[in-house]
Amino acid sequence: MDFKSSVIYQIYPKSFCDSNGDGIGDIRGIIQKLDYIQSLGVDYIWSTPFFASPLRDNGYDVEDYRKIHPLFGTMEDVEELIEKAQERGMGLMLDMVFNHTSTRHEWFQKALAGDQKYMDYYIFKDGEPGEPPTNWQSKFGGPAWEYVPYLKKWYLHLFDVSQADLNWKNPAVREELKNVIRFWKEKGVKGFRFDVVNLISKPDVFEDDPAGDGRRFYSDGPQVHEYLKELTADTGIGDMITVGEMSSTSLEHCIRYSNPAEKELTMCFNFHHLKVDYKDGNKWELAGPDYHNLKTLFETWQTQMEQQHGWNALFWCNHDQPRIVSRLGDDKKYWKESAKMLATCIHLLRGTPYIYQGEELGMANAGYQSIDEYRDVESIHYYQILMQSGKTQEEALEILRARSRDNSRTPMQWNSGKYAGFSKKQPWIGIPGNYKYINAEAQEQDTDSILHYYRKLVALRKQYRVVQDGTVEFLYQEQAEVFAYRRVWEGQELLVLNNLSGREVVLQEAVSGTGYQCLLGNYRQEEVEGLEVLRPYESVVWMKM
Repeated sequence: MDFKSSVIYQIYPKSFCDSNGDGIGDIRGIIQKLDYIQSLGVDYIWSTPFFASPLRDNGYDVEDYRKIHPLFGTMEDVEELIEKAQERGMGLMLDMVFNHTSTRHEWFQKALAGDQKYMDYYIFKDGEPGEPPTNWQSKFGGPAWEYVPYLKKWYLHLFDVSQADLNWKNPAVREELKNVIRFWKEKGVKGFRFDVVNLISKPDVFEDDPAGDGRRFYSDGPQVHEYLKELTADTGIGDMITVGEMSSTSLEHCIRYSNPAEKELTMCFNFHHLKVDYKDGNKWELAGPDYHNLKTLFETWQTQMEQQHGWNALFWCNHDQPRIVSRLGDDKKYWKESAKMLATCIHLLRGTPYIYQGEELGMANAGYQSIDEYRDVESIHYYQILMQSGKTQEEALEILRARSRDNSRTPMQWNSGKYAGFSKKQPWIGIPGNYKYINAEAQEQDTDSILHYYRKLVALRKQYRVVQDGTVEFLYQEQAEVFAYRRVWEGQELLVLNNLSGREVVLQEAVSGTGYQCLLGNYRQEEVEGLEVLRPYESVVWMKM
């Protein structure tokens, strides 16, 4: 497994391609689009969950890890997807939600029936109504505990009330989850993404958090590294590609998670760089992006990971994040330029890049005008919280337009036809009107498109070892809008310059082009002797020959 040269394409099946005309994307839709995915040059396809689920949290509330939700297809469809992806040189990565299950899972239903064995699969605490064991808050808002009157017990749910946290202290639970991994390995799955996996280890003593929502007690918990080592060793996934989604994590822990010597995971997702536009750290308060902070975060994580043998997962977008071209770019005047620039920023760094469906087309936020258009449980819940906090309806909707997870869950825009070529029926969630010009078919025909640019970026990663193995040195630290770095490896030197802003930026120190070849630029960069000014959202990639 050469994860250093790999690129991973993420699919949200519900919104990717509808093969049977019910308005919902499915596994056969992914199969239909495998040639398109292959054309990007990617090595793995990561699919978010398509397991049996009530879909209250769009599949992250798993009812059965070994069954496929009928909306998405059958086990035979998944087996065909694995086989046909492999024929095209791509492996399938599955999303394992091991911090919690749906409350409809057989284990939890037996727990509710009073079966002591299965009650110990979850985290139940004795108590009285109105007196939860701690003051911890759910990630989706509201208390993290739910009372079951006839049991006279509370159960922990760090996410939705329908997502009960598993008790990893119980060896039987850990063995059940190992068997899930073994099951899918047998099917030919080539990698795993572990959802919020740094939350699986809870403290020995549950106590109130007077200064926060409780996350400091369970994030990167006391036995999390021990559990991951055991899971990896006992399932034999140490030679497969694995990535952990790390919620509110630290650099020190992510180095441990991803250092090969620790034998835990290949790489980590962290989200610190996607909080630079949060006001006072609050996702639901809008602020402009802090570019200095963004650059500092990247520099710190890149250099420390390099020095201490950790490995980064590089990404802007996923199914939980707003579209990056709307967030840090300009989805109107400089749509094409800013989408290419943002891709350049991360694809040539040290780490494994992820492309989220539609990111390679510059897909933008949904722009919904009514709460009725939203489907995400978190967004609907926080709309009510925002209204109760005194926001006007328009203020609350403005926040959702910028922050809602539904921004990334709108249907993939395949062409300019009805329903953007996603389905023959009205989709489960509305399609932004910009699909008329932001779509795959149009960009296939335009050699200067965002899609073609992404293909070039992926090819560069595979062509030059300096991108995979080179050291990282960050440049122009004092110029907030300039995101620039140098990669060096055994005589190869790559220079990457990006303007994060929508205005011209004069470089504090001009760059000499002598001895360099221009590999890529989002303004059709011609060969030049030097560079003094970066145009709005400009990217330039030079190789010293």
